[in-house]
Amino acid sequence: MTDDAPAPDLRASDADRERVAEVLRDALAEGRLDMEEFEERLDATYRARTYGELAPITRDLPASGAAVAPVSLTKDAAPNGSWADRIVGGDDPGTSSWAVAVMSGFQRKGRWTAPRRFNCFAFWGGGEIDLREANFADREIVINAVAIMGGVEVIVPPGVEVVVRGVGIMGGFDHREEGVPPEPGAPRVVVTGLAFWGGVGVQRKLPRAERQRLREERRREKQALKEERRREHLERAERQRQDHLDSAERHRRELEEPRRPHDPLNLHSPHREHERRPEDR
Repeated sequence: MTDDAPAPDLRASDADRERVAEVLRDALAEGRLDMEEFEERLDATYRARTYGELAPITRDLPASGAAVAPVSLTKDAAPNGSWADRIVGGDDPGTSSWAVAVMSGFQRKGRWTAPRRFNCFAFWGGGEIDLREANFADREIVINAVAIMGGVEVIVPPGVEVVVRGVGIMGGFDHREEGVPPEPGAPRVVVTGLAFWGGVGVQRKLPRAERQRLREERRREKQALKEERRREHLERAERQRQDHLDSAERHRRELEEPRRPHDPLNLHSPHREHERRPEDR
């Protein structure tokens, strides 16, 4: 596949989702979408994981400031330093290289350096290996997990390539995140080992700070929508109040006008009095 060919299966970045959200906000302001459609499409935008899921959301909308421009399916190259800063390389052996949980549990999470090979063992227990905020000792690291009547959970950030090579005996390894195209320069995580009456899972999640940022942005957007609705309600109420006052003023003026007697033949007109003959007076 060439660099210019559409790639709907590629993972969408946060910047891609924000670009689509900006198009939706412009469409709402221009009246192309009503509030219900906007909320539905915005929720679908933040749930989208690939370019193929993002593209239909704005297919019938013009891009911001352009005539017609759907979401591009071309994956731009990652800027230098996006992953390079997290792959430390060199002689760094990693913060921790092994973990054991026997009828207990272990965790490796937060800011730490994942070694080239991490060995872990869980027997009647569980472990969590969280790489979302971790650095990597090399461009490829291996997690060797042995779970016997227990479980090990591996959490990777978006963009990382995952390869699963473990063996399951009355147990299993999670292959759902395997085969997802990585971002340029991203590390590879190889999950191997043995699961006997146990399991080794692999999940792809956003870092906590990024999830919190997205939640905060969605909260601000919802707050802005509420304020807009409140402003519209106030304006509508003010127009209704002004119409009521105008109607009351018209009614008051009609009541204040002097009423003339009912005189269809105009007998009481002053001009009619002068027209009467002298002998009739």
